[in-house]
Amino acid sequence: MTARTQRTRLLAAGAVAASVSLILTGCGSSKSSTGGGASATASIKPVTADPALVAQVPADIKSAGKIVVASDASYAPNEFQDASGKIIGMDVDLANAIGQKLGLQVEVQNSQFTAIIPGIQANKFQLGMSSFTDNKEREATVDMVTYFLAGTSAAVKKGNPDKIDPNDLCGKKIAVQTGTTQADSIKDTITPNCTKAGKPGVPNDGDKFDLQTDVTTALVSGRDQVMLADSPVIDYAIKQTNGQLEQLGTVEGKAPYGVVLVKGSALTKPVQGAIQSLMDDGTYKQILEKWGVQAGAIDKSVINGATS
Repeated sequence: MTARTQRTRLLAAGAVAASVSLILTGCGSSKSSTGGGASATASIKPVTADPALVAQVPADIKSAGKIVVASDASYAPNEFQDASGKIIGMDVDLANAIGQKLGLQVEVQNSQFTAIIPGIQANKFQLGMSSFTDNKEREATVDMVTYFLAGTSAAVKKGNPDKIDPNDLCGKKIAVQTGTTQADSIKDTITPNCTKAGKPGVPNDGDKFDLQTDVTTALVSGRDQVMLADSPVIDYAIKQTNGQLEQLGTVEGKAPYGVVLVKGSALTKPVQGAIQSLMDDGTYKQILEKWGVQAGAIDKSVINGATS
């Protein structure tokens, strides 16, 4: 995934917006199912510190005893807030497990997506875990440690009332989260290709919102005709909107997610080692199954593994 601007409030959506926002931020009983067989209360086996990895942790971080992890908590089921405002999700559980492997406490801070990489570069955060797609452009300025595989999916209202063709989005109103790879795709690929074909581009290069919950609301309310997001997020939104949405076409452009760290950080290698250890001991699989995203599992974590 990637970033955003000041979001537009969907004032006209009224009660629809409120209900969708509640659904997608996990409101209701804290013991309720999160959809797709996932459960926010499913237990993960205890993770113990790995002495060899602990020994690799930089002295200043070891002395502080914790790492601060930034996450944009609007991208369920990867990172979002429960009814009490606590940040939960696949990335959060994985961040906590990484910290445990390294003998460190983890503090997850909610941050606007576009502020995460600058915050890491300014040493405000040690890690960014917010469904960041690992690509060459990002690797030029930060380190990325791979841990998941996702692609881009599209969703429309149930029954596809506008008869949207997934292979022809020219002229269609598309909702995306600001700064995401999906937003970049509209600007850099979809609209230019439409122009070359003599067709209208995507209006405004997509309606962009700071929060994924607002993206979903825009589609459910009818403000937009299509939404584009990472495949696990589309799957989750379809389940959580109780049949109001359906997937359009197939998953495209699969690429790894990466944990973001300062370029050349001494913490990069131990984080990669911790993720690989979690993969090897089964904890990683448990976390993904808890959130119903096991389809994105990989078996090897690498540092800066982008191919494009």
